[in-house]
Amino acid sequence: MFVSLNEKLDSIFKKLKSRGLLKEEDIDLAMKEIRLALLEADVNFKVVKRLIGRIKEKSIGNEVLESLTPGQQVVKIVNDELCILLGEKQERIQFSPNPPTIIMMTGLHGSGKTTTSAKLGKLLKSQGRRPMLVAADLQRPAAIDQLIVLGKQIDVPVYFSKEEKDPVKLCAGALSEAKKEARDILILDTAGRLHIADDLMEELKKIKEAVKAHEILFIADAMTGQDAVNVAKTFNDLLEIGGIILTKMDGDARGGAALSIREVTGKPIKFIGTGETIEMIEPFHPERIVSRILGMGDVLTLIEKAQQSITEKDAETLKEKLLGETFTFDDLRDQIKKIRSMGPIENLLSMIPGLNKQLKGINVDEKQFVKIDAIISSMTKKERRSPQVLNGSRKKRIAAGSGTTITDVNRLIKQYKEMKKMMKMFKGKKGLRMPDFMPF
Repeated sequence: MFVSLNEKLDSIFKKLKSRGLLKEEDIDLAMKEIRLALLEADVNFKVVKRLIGRIKEKSIGNEVLESLTPGQQVVKIVNDELCILLGEKQERIQFSPNPPTIIMMTGLHGSGKTTTSAKLGKLLKSQGRRPMLVAADLQRPAAIDQLIVLGKQIDVPVYFSKEEKDPVKLCAGALSEAKKEARDILILDTAGRLHIADDLMEELKKIKEAVKAHEILFIADAMTGQDAVNVAKTFNDLLEIGGIILTKMDGDARGGAALSIREVTGKPIKFIGTGETIEMIEPFHPERIVSRILGMGDVLTLIEKAQQSITEKDAETLKEKLLGETFTFDDLRDQIKKIRSMGPIENLLSMIPGLNKQLKGINVDEKQFVKIDAIISSMTKKERRSPQVLNGSRKKRIAAGSGTTITDVNRLIKQYKEMKKMMKMFKGKKGLRMPDFMPF
């Protein structure tokens, strides 16, 4: 996310912070460069004009120009104005005091609406809610089958009918069923649109009125940039949406849609999709996103992801195994699986302040994790629990079974042994102890 914009802004800010004194012409030059960086990131030109105007107005004041660190002051102003642009605070789903809360998912074909419906269902379920999904896309039979599969995957019921042709009646029936089953969330996966058509939009209005939807969310593909922004505005004009979910944010290196859509539509971004797997959805925190844009990481989101994947009990058990020297290859594989469930490793590393700059140009090969899993899976139970028995013939068999080489097997064993030595250091040295939270 925001890789290209982050790099350009970082270069601009370095020049500003390197000067002990800033003049108005320095600010003018920096504003021109920031304006160009935002336009190249596909941010709406009207949004850029207003944003630059606000930043410049605050940056040429005496408090900034005459301060001891004027460059840093300008960075802070940019940070604050970007936060305002994105909405300042997290906007949550408005739950109805009389369940179920009805959430309509709307958007164009290909925006990831059906998958996002399931992702949202899983997220709400993890928060203690009792969601039900509704396959209301009757124009595309594959969408019904897709939602049924996803519902089974996340253990959330799906209401559907392959005989009903009227989506309004289907949604009304789903509402009755949700009340019977005491479901407190009803997520309607409505039919996607190839374009804005009056008859299709009228259908959405009828569904909204029939079920009295509490929340209408527009699902936008972040990679389509300003097209997503323009369509979101049209949907809002016709339906009065309550918020936006930006999908495919992990594939959008520019970030133009994210930086434009709130100001153009007046509606908040409530969630972002950050990957293909079902758990890859995050609540949208403006200040955290700005922190990523400005290259300052996002530690809070990283901690939340870790807490979702690794419970306190898991962390305590892991700590005891590492300190007690009972950590096995089975444990290693479990920890790798938990870390991978948090998302692409490069995304996780980018959330650590300063690390993304140090790792610039370095690609993390996710296939290495697949290789490690294959090697461990090719070991016998005894070999996984007692690595000291791994001799030459066993290593040869493991390499053949995992489709790797003996060198790969030896490298994994060496890494495992080095890790155990490191743990002995934490245990043995006075004043050092294991961290309370350590997701391997």
